[in-house]
Amino acid sequence: MKTVEVLDSVMAYREEGAGDTTIVFLHGNPTSSHLWRNVIPLLSDRARCLAPDLIGMGDSGKPDIDYRFVDHVRYLDAWFDALGLGDGGLDDVVIVGQDWGGALGMDWARRHPDRVRGLALVETFLRPLSWAEMPPLGQDIFRRIRSAEGEQMVLRDNQFIEFNLPHGVQSGLAPADHDVYRAPYPDERSRRPLLAWPREIPFDGEPADVHDRMVAYGEWLAATPQVPKLVMTVEEGVGMGSAETATWAKETFAAVTLVSLGPGGHQAPEDQPEAMGRAIGSWLWA
Repeated sequence: MKTVEVLDSVMAYREEGAGDTTIVFLHGNPTSSHLWRNVIPLLSDRARCLAPDLIGMGDSGKPDIDYRFVDHVRYLDAWFDALGLGDGGLDDVVIVGQDWGGALGMDWARRHPDRVRGLALVETFLRPLSWAEMPPLGQDIFRRIRSAEGEQMVLRDNQFIEFNLPHGVQSGLAPADHDVYRAPYPDERSRRPLLAWPREIPFDGEPADVHDRMVAYGEWLAATPQVPKLVMTVEEGVGMGSAETATWAKETFAAVTLVSLGPGGHQAPEDQPEAMGRAIGSWLWA
């Protein structure tokens, strides 16, 4: 892991490979760049691969901020700039994003259209959600997290690491990898980013600022045929990964390719790293 100073803190990141293409891998909640450990080697022989730990997560610093979407935007922007990614009008950055990493990547691309070559997305927020789209168990969990009960569930009981994370890996999360994901969150204060994220999901328009950002990047994705998009799905996905959402993306976004990775859960890079690496490589270099 390398580190770079960003704003008032530091961000850690992995770097492997070299080439004319730069691929940036962005993880979601509650993981880290460790999520991409088995995908990157499948692409690093032809590309420079970079995978940051989002601020407050993994090995990155934990500044005293609210860890809202807008906070992550500021720190991630600073990371891109510190590494000089896409500087000079070179549209050579390909973003691969899962969960909130996909949302942050789409938002960054919309605001830096001259610095992005393409977007590959899996199990992410292609558009704002409604409560009605969520399965009953998901509705119950996320409504409780957004209430006062959320502090107990996420900060005290560490539910996102101990329950949500392994539940999202259909093939089973190895104990050693589970420990890697646990390590950055030893106490309640360190888990604040894990609680902030689920409260940022714009269900039925709230919170409004995150809803508006998702609408904005969705409109940009629909209006940019010059930027190829790859949407990867897993079998029997729900909510953000449902077949209905994938079909909507195919019908709405410009220059989009849809690929099924096979069986998997929300943490798709854990379940299907080889299929994901093949899909991204074929899309980029076919």
